[in-house]
Amino acid sequence: MNADLAGVELPYAFGPPPASGVLRQTPEDFQVEEDLGYTPEGEGEHLWLWVEKRGVNSDQVARQLAKLAGLRQVDVGYAGLKDRHAVTRQWYSLHAPKGVMEQVAQWHDPQWRVLHLARARRKIRRGSLHGNCFVITLREVCGEKQAIEARLRKIAARGVPNFFGEQRFGHDNIARAEAMARGELRVADRHLRGIYLSSLRSALFNTVLARRVNDDNWDRALNGEALNLSGSRSFFVADAIDAVILHRVATGDIHPSGPLWGRGDPPSRGEARALELAAIAACPEVWRQACSDAGMEQERRPLRLAVQALQWQWSDDTLLRLEFGLPAGSYATAVIRELADTRGA
Repeated sequence: MNADLAGVELPYAFGPPPASGVLRQTPEDFQVEEDLGYTPEGEGEHLWLWVEKRGVNSDQVARQLAKLAGLRQVDVGYAGLKDRHAVTRQWYSLHAPKGVMEQVAQWHDPQWRVLHLARARRKIRRGSLHGNCFVITLREVCGEKQAIEARLRKIAARGVPNFFGEQRFGHDNIARAEAMARGELRVADRHLRGIYLSSLRSALFNTVLARRVNDDNWDRALNGEALNLSGSRSFFVADAIDAVILHRVATGDIHPSGPLWGRGDPPSRGEARALELAAIAACPEVWRQACSDAGMEQERRPLRLAVQALQWQWSDDTLLRLEFGLPAGSYATAVIRELADTRGA
């Protein structure tokens, strides 16, 4: 096991990782390219910018773009937050009905650059993306190559537990969220309040998923399971598990899910709900209460993270390059942790 920054013990699905290595020695070792799942139409009142950035996060670039364009922050859109310690490429949209393409083409910054411009009819909305493609380089890899490649094949075949990564919890988000919920900390910034509450929700989810990994049923359906339809937020509850359900889970068409906590009871029933409630009961009650009091609704997140088109290449015996795709809202670090221990790097 290892622990995330919320203090929740996160077990491994396939046993301890067979390797150790250095992750993010340089930003170029962690490359992310966004896949919105749709493209600009070539006309419209919004200007889309395909931006490459290095050592800076998505929100910081959005603020700079708003200032350069003379726009309000709300008039700049992007789909997902990308890691700062990386080289990332993603779309931004500017509400710019007048001809500013020549001006934008001249914008530059030591940490980011505009690679391409296109007109579109719509603003890019937060969360409106299909997924991300990753190219990750692990350096100073130690471990038996045969065991490492066996683990990679297992990850490609079964996926990995869909844990929220440590980025979700920041340095002390959980402690701040608890203080806020108890009235000991006043947070005026609405966005920051949302970050703190999301960390509690994420810790609750990780707790349930950790229990499922320990019980070795994180990628199997239980009676009463709320089953997530792959590639969507939709789910349905299966009171009994028949051959059809088993086949759909095995082929990745549907996934077991866990709770993103909110008001009321989780939609799962029977065996699945009993397991969820038992796991969550071990967490501080203030975590659940804060999510409910904030008006959050019960939602679901897949327990299993399918790793798409996983490929690997050895540059030498100690340098391993990985390429794979992940759906929106998931973490590449959830994949890496099953392969290599990078905490000592």
